[in-house]
Amino acid sequence: MPSLRRALFIGLVAAACHPAWAAGPEADVDRLLDRFHLAASQAKFDDYFGLLAPDAVFIGTDATERWTVEQFKAYAKPHFDKGKGWTYTKVERHILVSADDRHASFDELLDNASLGRCRGTGVLRRVDGQWKIEQYHLTIPVPNELALEVVKMIRR
Repeated sequence: MPSLRRALFIGLVAAACHPAWAAGPEADVDRLLDRFHLAASQAKFDDYFGLLAPDAVFIGTDATERWTVEQFKAYAKPHFDKGKGWTYTKVERHILVSADDRHASFDELLDNASLGRCRGTGVLRRVDGQWKIEQYHLTIPVPNELALEVVKMIRR
């Protein structure tokens, strides 16, 4: 019996230290977002877009970038066809799943070689029992002490 308690304790500690090992909808969403970023970094077009809901929206860092799936595919395809995707590495992620287990929201901090620290936020919903990204919004957080100067630069 002590070995069973010890194994249970080790399993609980492992799940707490490694959320991706834990079971449940939060872990499922976490793994899906990891796959989303991996597919982008490997320029795997079908894998990447297969994780989006059919009516998904991708909101990019530029104010003009609000893309439907078809618009985003048109943008991404030439890059992915050349084997060039984009790499964002997860630094931190927070996931909330609705009480009815049909929607989830998240926010994550990411690192990118060109843009530095970025933030991704979004919503997922279950489509035919599978989590799909309904909206993804990528931003470049601006430190408060730089915000006014950045706004001046944008207005120019």
